[in-house]
Amino acid sequence: MMLEQLLEHHGVKVTSNRLRIARALEEAGRPLSLMELEERLDTIDKSNVFRALGAFREVHLVHVLEGDPVRYELCHSHHEDHDDDLHVHFYCEKCHRTYCLENTPIPPVEVPEGYGVQEASYYLKGICPNCAK
Repeated sequence: MMLEQLLEHHGVKVTSNRLRIARALEEAGRPLSLMELEERLDTIDKSNVFRALGAFREVHLVHVLEGDPVRYELCHSHHEDHDDDLHVHFYCEKCHRTYCLENTPIPPVEVPEGYGVQEASYYLKGICPNCAK
């Protein structure tokens, strides 16, 4: 699905800035912090980037990885009300990059009755293959 179609499918108004932000997230191939995203989009105001990420988050168009710093990645889910592409993330303690392990799904977790899970995050930490060399 093309980025324009992905945004439209999620009910996000397609603007040139939103399209550039989505493209930057997709091309990165890994979750980016707000600062990293701003560096890639130096012609877009920080507040516009932040507002677009908020709009993307509301419709599950980005995964938000809590941490310091918070990181964002484009979600390729085809649902606006839930994510169907949740996967494990790996944080390298040496290069401080976060990687998507897209072929490693988050294992199912049973929760006690009455709990309604809205999001799931599975974060592994260690040394990435590049730093291990």
